[in-house]
Amino acid sequence: MSGNRTNEEVVEQYARALAGMDLDTLASLRHPDWSVDWPQSAERVHDSESYAEIVRRYPGGRPTATVTRIVGSEDRWVVTPGNTVLKIVGSGDSWWGEWLAVYPDGETYHVIALIELRDGRVRHETVYWAPPFAAPEWRRPFVERIAPRPPTGSGG
Repeated sequence: MSGNRTNEEVVEQYARALAGMDLDTLASLRHPDWSVDWPQSAERVHDSESYAEIVRRYPGGRPTATVTRIVGSEDRWVVTPGNTVLKIVGSGDSWWGEWLAVYPDGETYHVIALIELRDGRVRHETVYWAPPFAAPEWRRPFVERIAPRPPTGSGG
């Protein structure tokens, strides 16, 4: 555990920092051996400074994100600084989070992050991005249509 924080509290703080692109907080919550894999582009980032440079140099400015869900094992409800009610779940070392990311060009992506902790800090992440798409008509008889999550463009 990092200080007196539970893994749940570490992941909660990490999710808020990711949504707000708080690079200093992210770095402070990462294990010294931290890395992130981006399977869709076949890339791995090995340190927080390289990650920070990627964010700083992103064409058009930093993406914004809204955390929609964090999942682990023990349920609890919290309110984020952005007044979003968020269900935080779990106390183990394996978590996953769901985000809506809005990029400077206006594109919105659903993001899933698999988060692994070690010694109370984020040790490894694997992150997947998926753009929304229209459901095909042929599936209409077999599915219930749900409201898409709207992009908010607001971090956190």
